[in-house]
Amino acid sequence: MALARLVCRSISGVDAPEVEVEVHLGTGLPAFSLVGLPETSVKEAKDRVRSAILNSNYKFPSKRITVNLAPANLPKEGGRFDLAIALGILLASEQLKCHEILQFECYGELSLSGELRHVDGIIPCALAAKEQQRQVIVCRENAHECALTGANGVVANCLADVCAYLQQEFTLPPAEQDVTAAIEASSLDFSDVLGQEQAKRVLEVAAVGSHNLLLIGPPGTGKSMLAERFMTLLPNLEEHQALQTAAVYSVCGKQRSDWFLPPYRAPHHSASAVALVGGGGKPKPGEISLSHHGVLFLDELAEFPRQVLDSLRQPMENHHVTISRAANQVTFPAHFQLIAAMNPSPCGHISGSLRRSTPDQILRYLGRLSGPFLDRFALAIMVPLLPKGLLAESQQGAKNKIETSAEIKVRVLAARSVQLTRQGKLNHYLSSQEVNQFCVLSKEDAVFLEQAIDKMGLSIRAWHSLLKVARSIADLQQQKDINKAHLCEALNYRAMDRLLSSFNC
Repeated sequence: MALARLVCRSISGVDAPEVEVEVHLGTGLPAFSLVGLPETSVKEAKDRVRSAILNSNYKFPSKRITVNLAPANLPKEGGRFDLAIALGILLASEQLKCHEILQFECYGELSLSGELRHVDGIIPCALAAKEQQRQVIVCRENAHECALTGANGVVANCLADVCAYLQQEFTLPPAEQDVTAAIEASSLDFSDVLGQEQAKRVLEVAAVGSHNLLLIGPPGTGKSMLAERFMTLLPNLEEHQALQTAAVYSVCGKQRSDWFLPPYRAPHHSASAVALVGGGGKPKPGEISLSHHGVLFLDELAEFPRQVLDSLRQPMENHHVTISRAANQVTFPAHFQLIAAMNPSPCGHISGSLRRSTPDQILRYLGRLSGPFLDRFALAIMVPLLPKGLLAESQQGAKNKIETSAEIKVRVLAARSVQLTRQGKLNHYLSSQEVNQFCVLSKEDAVFLEQAIDKMGLSIRAWHSLLKVARSIADLQQQKDINKAHLCEALNYRAMDRLLSSFNC
């Protein structure tokens, strides 16, 4: 009888719990059994492993083979265990000798010829292996993701190469980042948008404090253009943030051209709650997790089903989402900034000759958005039609001074630096205790804000949101204290509250 033990990892959410692959060769009729709660894709590894071993010029033992994937209560799926199972069989049959096999973690799906194929979720596995100071063996397609983590990884093309490497008969190249992939520079710029100076100002404030923003206005006023260009104001991700985001994409099997750019997701309004939040029989991340440390843009907000939007309320507060199923429970990160755009009425207009909707129709349209959901937007602004003459003037070659994204970004980065130096986080993420500490008002200003809150019928959450926005405005102006002018500007960015009040909603 012979026994071999190797280390591999499964995927649970964005975590990579350790799995011990045990292979036992016993006497009896030839058989191959897999135990340890394997999914169908793992059970099918028996045929792949058998063919890969034979086609790599090794003998497949004619014994009773038992493969145990421990712990038994952890579900295993995918072809990530193929390479470890094949190596375990070769070790147990003494065709391969490696006394330090527990210092390696092997990931790869085997083809029938013995070549290694890509598997999902390499980044969480490589990060966990790095903590345990183990070397990772991956295929060429996973080399870039492995190298991103800084783990000690090597790249193999086939099972025979891995066996030769473990017996110190062959040297495998280290995993390196793919520097040949061309990164396209963004051609978007705020100077592309005519007018809308107030909307640009609000986007600048939103970028400074990472506040959630709602753009309201008639069709064709530039709401979507402004939201797309918002990304040009944000700094690149820190290394730990980029790795967290990359881990989510790795679990989904997705790739990004530049891991250090904040992600930008813009799902269609027909998306389901599972598509946005995540879930499924085997829970996968949704759009809010794919927007981790980035921006989620919801265009045509009122066209989303109400229950879908309400499912975002808790992740917007907790910055993570926990998906519970009968078999297991997984948690995905969801640290995103929400930007949304919508028309103020079914016809797109609320005044003038273009308005075709009655007040009741407008109320029903706005009623698709629940009050608690709207309360989570710290900023809301009306994006009006352009004044007459501006389009004609721009088409005649007139050169108006329009700020570029680069000029605005300088102010944003300076204001963010002030926040990080003062409190270690952006203003939107201040707790109630930190709001009391860093958003101090004079007695007169505090009374003024309380009266405004009472008159507008806003909640306590809105009180804290206004203080955080005022703090961001003060930081943008490099001022230490919040004054009445900052509070008035913050109150001016409550367009949805005024819109609902105008229709007695």
